[in-house]
Amino acid sequence: MKHCDCFHCGEPVSTGSQFTTRINSRDELMCCLGCQAVSQAIIDAGLSNYYKFRTENGSKQTSLVPDELNSFSAFDLPEIQQDFVYSKSDIASVSLSIDGITCAACAWLIEHKLKHVAGITSIQVNTTTERAQVSWVTSEIKLSDILNQISQIGYQAAPYQVDEQEKQSKDNSRKFLLRLGLAGFATMQVMMFALALYADFFSDLDVEYRDYFRWVSMIFAAPVVFYSAQPFYFSAIRSMFSGRLNMDVSVSIAILGAYVASCIATVNGNGEVYFESVSMFTFFLLLGRYFEQNARQKASVSSSNLHKLIPVIAQLVLPTGNKEVAAKGLKVGDIILVKPGEVIAADGVIIEGYSCINEAMLTGEQMPVMKLLTHEVFAGTINVDHPIKIEVSAIGQDQLVAEIIRLQEAASNNKPKVALYVDTISNYFTWTILIIALLTYIVWRIYWPEDAFWVTLAVLVATCPCALALATPTAVTCATGIFTRIGVIVRKPGVFEKLTKIDHVVFDKTGTLTCGTLTIDDIALYNDSCREDVLSLAAALESASLHPIAKAFEPYRNHAIQVCEQQSVVGAGLVGSINGVQYRIGSAEFIGMENDLTLAVYLVKDTELMAKFTLVDAIREDAVATIKLLKDNGCMVSIASGDSSSHVDDIARRVAISNVHKGLKPQDKLSLVQSLQSTHSIAMFGDGINDAPVLAGANLSVAMGSGSAITKNSADLILLGDQLSRFNDAVHVAKLTDKIIKQNLYWALGYNLFIIPLAVTGHVLPYIAALGMSVSSLIVVANSLRLLKVRL
Repeated sequence: MKHCDCFHCGEPVSTGSQFTTRINSRDELMCCLGCQAVSQAIIDAGLSNYYKFRTENGSKQTSLVPDELNSFSAFDLPEIQQDFVYSKSDIASVSLSIDGITCAACAWLIEHKLKHVAGITSIQVNTTTERAQVSWVTSEIKLSDILNQISQIGYQAAPYQVDEQEKQSKDNSRKFLLRLGLAGFATMQVMMFALALYADFFSDLDVEYRDYFRWVSMIFAAPVVFYSAQPFYFSAIRSMFSGRLNMDVSVSIAILGAYVASCIATVNGNGEVYFESVSMFTFFLLLGRYFEQNARQKASVSSSNLHKLIPVIAQLVLPTGNKEVAAKGLKVGDIILVKPGEVIAADGVIIEGYSCINEAMLTGEQMPVMKLLTHEVFAGTINVDHPIKIEVSAIGQDQLVAEIIRLQEAASNNKPKVALYVDTISNYFTWTILIIALLTYIVWRIYWPEDAFWVTLAVLVATCPCALALATPTAVTCATGIFTRIGVIVRKPGVFEKLTKIDHVVFDKTGTLTCGTLTIDDIALYNDSCREDVLSLAAALESASLHPIAKAFEPYRNHAIQVCEQQSVVGAGLVGSINGVQYRIGSAEFIGMENDLTLAVYLVKDTELMAKFTLVDAIREDAVATIKLLKDNGCMVSIASGDSSSHVDDIARRVAISNVHKGLKPQDKLSLVQSLQSTHSIAMFGDGINDAPVLAGANLSVAMGSGSAITKNSADLILLGDQLSRFNDAVHVAKLTDKIIKQNLYWALGYNLFIIPLAVTGHVLPYIAALGMSVSSLIVVANSLRLLKVRL
């Protein structure tokens, strides 16, 4: 008998072909019932790529039996979770795709259901992307339990995966098109009979022929009501179970009420029928939802594109040679080779070679950045010039691109205050419409009974607050996509609203207006030592320091020079012994000289002055243009720096800033910002770490964020790359977003205020009402999508 191993865990199979799972069109042998159950759950969850790209076998599952395994338990497996779950301490986070979200009430229902579940720390649902960000305590609840909780209220959720999401989106689109096509076909058939009857073409026919056409119309309308309109019913039922009313409640009442009343009239042989109206406004509603669905996918495509930037394979460097492996199988510490033109497969550090790297996916800038030994590189960026070897430092959800995606989704899920008000208004609005519809029916029933039903029908459909619910989330999602495209990361709620109000910007000097990298500009020699000697001695002494000044000497380090008895004097300098001779390097005060207000350090041998090193920190290329544009837009600009040298004044003069505050301690900076806040809304630029107090105290905190600092940064807004001008771009996008949200709300409210009197007084036919409601929603979505056309 041929020896076989279990396809899931790799253990020998001793049960023959008793247990099998069909994986990638093949029946694979399993060693036991547990492995069969787990492998089947993995396939049912749409995670077949796990078996395609795994580098190790799964764990043996003999303890599991099918009755204990629900459809979500596969997501609790560590080897599966590494692809989409981010863990920090005891808190795990995941982005979930949720099928069945149709409006803001759906998001409200899911959020309020899960907020009260023990172990879940936060949940935010985005109706535009149809995704949710969920965080939970791993010791208190499992991911499968969270998915089951969502399933219990009628929604299907699964961890967001680009390939599976695209497949799901295509399946949903096909189903939606089938519903739409059926409704359209049935509408045409029913309208032929209705138009003929309304035009009196058959007025001379007997009653039985008239009834015959009514029965045929009822049959054609049935699949529209019971299949095409199903999404409205399910959404309405879920909202009613949650104790809220969403916009689909009135739509469902209208469709079912009209159809049931028409069926009764057909069976009894008297009364009016509304089959053509039912079919037509169902068709128009579905058509509007279809376009909205496509618009949502377009608005959320940017995060999917970020996922796609990570390559599937990587060149793993082994002692025996290079091996092509699945990128998801890489481990921290692995060495990978990246050739020119290839995409880097994981975050890491260059250990061999040098090259220019295109980091446009992070910063929005196409100009490649030179990377040398020990420099960090990031997954998704492109190697341009030379082959490099990289030691992997982060994989999966710990990579920078994953962090950016999490921040982007969190920003998309953050609702402006106006959106929270709209959610509340929508609920009351629906109740109001139902009451108005009831009163309309009563009045018309008393005075004009023959028209009471279709007038009420028109009121229910025409006043559906779909546009109101779509006004803010679509615009915010589009704006967040633009921010990601240009390398602006939003970390906290309320940023869009704060950006529109900023009228005073305060800059810390180092690392914001300047590049933050000190270089040696000039060397003054005071004895017979040569330039190379003093640089080597200074570099040896500075090697014990992590101060930015020490980095300026790093390129001149001579490892043959050893320093003994090395001591660092905080804020002053360093002392050390080289070949039995004591050396000091530091500020003018440290070596006993008068401070000349230049940014300089001095090297002293015993008591003999050897050299003066003048340092400079280059101004960012776009600093002058950024400051000018801020002033042109009505913003005041100031500098608040801890540096007391004349270098601050020189920088201020060169960038045309007149309000200069220097020599400030962190508490002094905070006091300055607090004093300015009495009359201004302040945006504070800092490095995000040393300036923590003043950043926390400002109305809006902004940091220049390198990739390595992004996870440590606590600023509200982070500008990736080296462009200050992106702040102006962010302000422009925020103001445009605010303008579009207000336009959407004005339109949505204006439309309803206009249509309600017309519908109540009988001037709107039901199918015209459906068309008007759909067009109103489409106008709001299309207006929001204009943001995606902004070019910065």
